[in-house]
Parts: sequence; C-alpha cells; structure tokens
Amino acid sequence: MAKVATEMAYKNYCVVFIIFALVIVQAVGYDTELYETKPCDSNACFDELHGSLGDCSCNVDTIDYFNNVKVYPRLQSLVRKDYFRFYKVNLKKECPFWADDSKCAMRYCHIKTCSKESVPGYENGYENDHLDETPVTKYTKEAQGNCATDADHDHDLGYLNMTISAASQHEIAKWKAHDDALENFCGYDDKDVDAEYVDLLLNPERFTGYKGPSANRIWKSIYQENCFRPKPNPYSSFPFVMTSDLGNMCLEKRVFYRAVSGLHTSINVHLCSKYLLFEKGAGFTTDGEWGPNLEEFQRRFDPSQTFGEGPNWLKNLYFVYLLEMRALAKAGPYLEKEEYYTGNPTEDEETRQAIHNLLSVIYSFPDHFNESSMFNGGSQAAKLKVEFREHFRNISRIMDCVGCDKCKLWGKLQTQGLGTALKILFSSKWNSPEPDPNQGKLPVRHKSHERLQRTEVVALFNAFSRLSESIRQLEQFRIMLRSLNEKPVFLSCAKGST
Repeated sequence: MAKVATEMAYKNYCVVFIIFALVIVQAVGYDTELYETKPCDSNACFDELHGSLGDCSCNVDTIDYFNNVKVYPRLQSLVRKDYFRFYKVNLKKECPFWADDSKCAMRYCHIKTCSKESVPGYENGYENDHLDETPVTKYTKEAQGNCATDADHDHDLGYLNMTISAASQHEIAKWKAHDDALENFCGYDDKDVDAEYVDLLLNPERFTGYKGPSANRIWKSIYQENCFRPKPNPYSSFPFVMTSDLGNMCLEKRVFYRAVSGLHTSINVHLCSKYLLFEKGAGFTTDGEWGPNLEEFQRRFDPSQTFGEGPNWLKNLYFVYLLEMRALAKAGPYLEKEEYYTGNPTEDEETRQAIHNLLSVIYSFPDHFNESSMFNGGSQAAKLKVEFREHFRNISRIMDCVGCDKCKLWGKLQTQGLGTALKILFSSKWNSPEPDPNQGKLPVRHKSHERLQRTEVVALFNAFSRLSESIRQLEQFRIMLRSLNEKPVFLSCAKGST
C-alpha cells in the first residue's frame, strides 16, 4: 500500500508540475508547440562558421563585415539597373543527358519573358553595335572605307590592301570561335533561335515547390559524375565529399568542389530565405507570400541533419564568394572601360559610376584569393586545367535538365556567372605578364586582347549579387536563432530525448 501511495503521489506531482508549466507559458504569451519541437542546440549551424576558410588567407568574420556593410548595398542597387536586369537565355533546350518530362506544374515555376523590343536600347541595335564586335570586322572592306580619304597618306607609294575576302572572314571567324570555345567554361545559348529576354526583377529567385527525384537527380549528377572525388572514396554512395576527405585531393580539385558546393549552398540559402509560407486566394488567382523559413534552413544546414557537413557547406559559400570577387578585381580595368549601353545616356552614366564605385570597394579588400598558386607544374597541370574546364562545362549543360523554368533560369545564370569568373581567373587569354603588383589587376590595355559578351557581364555581376545576398541572409537567420534562444525554455533537452 505504501508503494502504491508513493506512486500516486509522484504522478500527482508530475501532473501539477506540467499544469504549472503550461500556465506559466500561457501567462508570458509564448507558444508551447515551439518549445516541444525546438532543437537542443539551435545555434549548431553557426557554431563552426568562423575563423579561417582554408585554401586562402581570409576568414569568415572579415567577409561578413565587408560584404554586409560595403558590398551588398552597392550590388543590390547595381543589378536593378536596366543593363543588368535583362538576361537573354534559352530555357527550351532539351536535357542532353537523360530523357526527362518531369516539368514543374506549379505556377511559381513559370517564367515571364519579355520581347526583345522592350529591352532598353535594343531598338538602337546595341546588341550588334556594342556587344558582338569581333576583330574580324575591323578588316572588312566597309571598315576600311574612311582610310582611303586620309590626306596624310601616299596611296600609290604606301598602299596596303587591308581588305579580306568574305571566304577568309568566314574562316577567321571559325578559328576565333574554336579558340574561344577552348577557353570558355560554359556553353552560351543567347544566340539560339529559342533564346528570349527575361526581366530578372520580375522573376526573382525563390522557393517554387520544385523538389523530389527530378531535383535530386540534378545535384546527384553534378556531385557524383562531374565533381572531382578523392581516391579511394570511403563514402562512394554519398553524393557529397566529406570535408575530412578533401585533404586527400590536390588544391585545384578542392577549389573546384568547394566552388560548386558554395554555389549549391547559396541557392539553398535563397530557397530558405524566400520560402513559400502560404498561398493567398484560390485557383488561378492565387498568390504566394514568401519569407524566411528557419526550420527549412536548419534541415538543410544543421550538423545533426547533414552528417556534420552543414557548417562546412556554409563556409564553401564564403569561398566561392572570394573566387568571384577576385575575378571582378582582376578584370576591373576592363570592366571600368565598358560602356554599359542601353540607349539612355543618364542611366548609362549612372551605371558606369556605380561600377567604378563597387570596384573601388572590391580593390580595397585585403585578402583576395590567389589564383596564381593553381595549375603550376607543366603538362600535368595543363591536363588538369582541361579536365577542370570540361567538368564545369558539363555542369552548365546539366542546368538544361532542371524541370522548373524559374529554377533553370537562375541555375543557368549563376552557373554562367561562376564560369565567367573561372575564365577570368584561369584562362590564358586573361593572364597578363605585368599585372598590378599591388592589386593584381589586369592592365587597361588588356581590353584590346579579350572581351566579355554582354550575357557574361550580366551573369557575372548577378551571380556575385546572389552570393552577396546569401551571406547577408545568413545574418538574418543568425538573428532569428538568437531570438529563439533568448526565449525561456521549460522542457529540458535531455540526451537521447525526442
């Protein structure tokens, strides 16, 4: 009887304690469900996100401050300019690797395209006059017409026939196209018949509901078939490379993997920060409300959900940010001389001033990535560079296999942006024997040797803007987690509890 009485008293005590806890929770106005599902360590995503990034001399804290205070506000303003908001892309290409009809049927997957006539400056022929110039056009008969009237030439004694036949022009164009293709890290489809202009401001990157086997196959193919992997690989069935195994890979292969992983991380951060929270309306008139989803962020990056890799993936975001920022610094003198033509003189001048202002900030960064330490070692290094480039080209082609048009748009743009950065960093045509010793920039005269296509410039700045915004969004998630931790907790997190 005494034992039964003791058990009854213990049960009554537990009931009273639980009722007391519930009354207190309701009295302070907090939701009890929040505390029942709260992780034991909600700061785990950020606990390891500090200190050195590895493979460079920079650290996370330096980038956080530099980006959030100096770079992010300038970039957000810049990419809203007409020159950068319109991107020409072919979203109708079929997947070259597998048959796939798993198109996203959700309305948020669809893209709103715009006619080429609606693009500022298009009616003045800026595509041809300002963006597609090639060295070949300088030697046509039409281009030499003005020379024949120069009074300071003796045309009989010093005559030099600088015209080139149409057949020769065609052959030279083929040679140049071949040479350029060898240096490119991406395929370009803006000249395709099916290419259309997209207003990026009307089609923002955010969570559309595209997920499942089709979406998973994209990244599985990228990681398992097109990324360098350690040999032997103890986790061959795991799509990612474990950070502990990266040390078994050479610097060039580590850089490749971390760049791709950082791009993937950036995309995931955007999906978490602009998550479809709920829909408003009904039927075809529905509209969505997007905002940060902390639970989704933790699911993707918490160590307990990612085999301990989540914080390392976040570090890779900072790493690819450094890569693309270094490319902008290296090509700075070239970018500062571009016209950024849209046909609106006031807008174009504002864009040029914004470019100068942003680049001056980027030049001031103290710890740029040092690409000169890569691909040194003769024929083996040259072979590795070719392999490096081919792997990334395949990844850019895999983006045509994405079943959601909006996801495909931003995947192709960010892949092309990273590919353009890699071309600037590692293409021989973008190397100079006499770079600026203080800033590592290319000399201004380099502009005559190589130029970027308009789509490359648009993709480069927009891709860097995406990375910048991802890092800025991490601060938002930090604040949300900090706020969550400051609330009182009444249920203990015992080891092994569920």
